[in-house]
Amino acid sequence: MSRVGKKPVTLPSGVKAEKKDLTLTVSGPKGSLTLAVHPKVSVEITDKEILVDVKGKDNKREKALWGLFRALIQNLVDGVTKGYEKKLEVVGVGFKVSATPTKITMALGFSHPVEVDVPKGITVTADKNIISISGADKQQVGQFAAEVRELKKPEPYKGKGIKYIDEVIIRKAGKVVKVVGGGK
Repeated sequence: MSRVGKKPVTLPSGVKAEKKDLTLTVSGPKGSLTLAVHPKVSVEITDKEILVDVKGKDNKREKALWGLFRALIQNLVDGVTKGYEKKLEVVGVGFKVSATPTKITMALGFSHPVEVDVPKGITVTADKNIISISGADKQQVGQFAAEVRELKKPEPYKGKGIKYIDEVIIRKAGKVVKVVGGGK
């Protein structure tokens, strides 16, 4: 039995779920999200919870789908109620960030400013050197944060670049020059 899959997903007040064919739609205060359900996974919606089940509980692949889809549905419910947020920190002398609702403009030590278009469904704010990326879809927020971080990964000597707020950069020692002999 899947330990994750057998737990029901509780629906908070103000959240509605509908299943039509192989598509599950969850809507709430932060918006509406859809999920394509695998044909081997069955989803039952009651008043206060969503139950996920599979036909072949002995099959290893179906058992994996059971837990996966339960977790994905929980992410949908959390996204339309609370939303998700990732924070990035820009570290480096002269590195600057400014954000508008549709675009992020960054000075990252290149000869030109780097501009990134913000996808629909995501809001971005920039405060000094902190970029906050938030939205209802967990996958979309994480993917966009990873794409922004990829523009200038933190380097291991001085730690300059774009990193997650809680990320720890393991530093390397610089080059050590030894003086040998008794030169004049």
